[in-house]
Amino acid sequence: MRTRRKKLLKQQRHLWDLSPVDLINVQQFAQRVMNLSEYHKKLYEYLVTKMNDIAPNLTSLIGEVVGARLISHAGSLSNLAKCPASTLQILGAEKALFRALKTRGNTPKYGLIFHSSFIGRASARNKGRMARYLANKCSIASRIDCYSELNASIFGEKLREQVEERLDFYDKGVAPRKNLDVMKAAIESITNAVSEDGDGNGKNDVSAKKSKKKKSEDEAEGEAMDVDKPAAGEDEPQTEKKKKKKKKKKHKLEETQDEEMTTGAANEEVKQDETPKKKKKKKKNHEASEDVVPKTATEGKKKRKKSKTDDNDM
Repeated sequence: MRTRRKKLLKQQRHLWDLSPVDLINVQQFAQRVMNLSEYHKKLYEYLVTKMNDIAPNLTSLIGEVVGARLISHAGSLSNLAKCPASTLQILGAEKALFRALKTRGNTPKYGLIFHSSFIGRASARNKGRMARYLANKCSIASRIDCYSELNASIFGEKLREQVEERLDFYDKGVAPRKNLDVMKAAIESITNAVSEDGDGNGKNDVSAKKSKKKKSEDEAEGEAMDVDKPAAGEDEPQTEKKKKKKKKKKHKLEETQDEEMTTGAANEEVKQDETPKKKKKKKKNHEASEDVVPKTATEGKKKRKKSKTDDNDM
């Protein structure tokens, strides 16, 4: 018996011994596993920060991973906000839905929402109800995240409380709060938070304005001191500048007067040139009218003579 045990131990030792090449491969594999775990941690931290910036209410309601999956499956947060609760409930189970429609079987009750902890905690009989209720709250949270200007997760926390109360109602029969009361409490908490932020910003603005006023007063005092102490040779160049300005103004006035005189003379010459032309035209028209009148008179005389001759002939 002892000899057999010794033989078995020797065989196992031979199996446990690794060559240096095998050791290198094992070490490399272990290093890869460690690197992958570190990369997974960094990715998760990045996802948490990004989801808290983009959709804080959805993350506080359903979690970072499930919320990110819903957004990626819909295409964007705006597309997810446009989806009704019924389509959000089945997101990720499109194949099962179309198969059920073809075969006229039972349609799926949940898609990606199934990975949330609420549906796992619900009983088998109440999983469909819980999925429908959770999809309703997820659609509300996504719309708040998409269209609200405040980056707060208060609504998501209140919606999560409602889902917890619904779970207790299904399991223990405890009546949950009404949706209206919960939303009023959320709005009040948001207004209080905004007012507190406004008071803090107002104090900071007042302190900044005071510091600016002090700086401006100091600068004004410094400028006044500089003005009160002018140099001795500064008066002479100022008087010379004034004289130069006066000379320029006089020169401009003289130029404008000369231009007016020249324009007036040119206008008078044009008028003198135009008057004789008009007189000539009048004379020509008068002569033409005189020529026309005698012609008409002679023609009338000729017609009278012709009429008289015709009478005599008769």
